[in-house]
Amino acid sequence: MPRNPRQQLKDYARTLYLRESLTQAEIAERAGVARTTIVRWAAEGHWEELRTTMSMTTEEQIRNFQRQIAEINETILGREQGRRFANAREADTIVKLTTAVNRLQTEAGIHDIVNVGAAFIDFLRPMDLEKTKEFARLFDAFIKSKIERR
Repeated sequence: MPRNPRQQLKDYARTLYLRESLTQAEIAERAGVARTTIVRWAAEGHWEELRTTMSMTTEEQIRNFQRQIAEINETILGREQGRRFANAREADTIVKLTTAVNRLQTEAGIHDIVNVGAAFIDFLRPMDLEKTKEFARLFDAFIKSKIERR
């Protein structure tokens, strides 16, 4: 089920926060929201803590979550016949881990696009600052259009 455009903007802002060295005001401008919105989203989403986990690749995070799900399933399968089902806590954990995996897989596309755009901006900046600004403006519009279509 596709997420709403507001959630996509929040995800885009989070990607900018995690991947680029921008101020909250710059992120707000690029995402098209108020700076106070970025401040609130960052606090609610613990974005600063997420920065520390960014050293781990998306693929590594997905593999770790999948291993955790497999371990829970092995525990369930190890029970006697007729009792091989998840208890409420295990079911809740499986749902949360599965949701995290799906989210990482879904967001990878936007993250990848943003990373390529950021790399191109870094490449272009020393050659032509005005073109860099124009590209960044157009790139932000492109990202927003991708978000709105989801």
